[in-house]
Amino acid sequence: MASFLLIRHAEAAWSPDPMRPLTAAGREAAEDLAVRLDATPVEAICSSPYRRALETVAPLARRRGLPVEELADLRERELGCPAGLAFDAAVAATLADPDLAHAGGETSRCAQQRAVSLVEALAARRSGGPLVLSTHGNWITLLLNHFDPDVGFDFWKALRFPDVHRLELDGSGSGCFERVLGS
Repeated sequence: MASFLLIRHAEAAWSPDPMRPLTAAGREAAEDLAVRLDATPVEAICSSPYRRALETVAPLARRRGLPVEELADLRERELGCPAGLAFDAAVAATLADPDLAHAGGETSRCAQQRAVSLVEALAARRSGGPLVLSTHGNWITLLLNHFDPDVGFDFWKALRFPDVHRLELDGSGSGCFERVLGS
């Protein structure tokens, strides 16, 4: 069995820059998250290369004396440029139609396959756990939708900054998950 802690990054002021940093409140929440996870065993820490995800697990890595491995496949799904749609509506449309891609964007199906393939590969090469994956809301939603088709827009909308879900995979590829921390 493989175990993962899926961490949605802490608060970052919105901008189109994927490398935007955490806000002051986000940095404080990241420090608090590290303390709240003190009693949780952690084998390793991996992160999206985006700054907000890296900054979210930096305090945890310092407390544990662990390096943070950047993995490109933990990056957020590229939503693209939705013509005339607000952000929430653009996300909802892509979650409702897994083959929809806004201009310059990635379909939910492609992003989900990227997430599932990464988790399966990590599960195959890890023996302990849990493995921390610091990532993004769409990424987590699409991954968990693979295991439960009821995970969709409402789940995504309810995610917090930061949020933590534990995902357990058995040897057959089935998975179960639960929220363990949400700020």
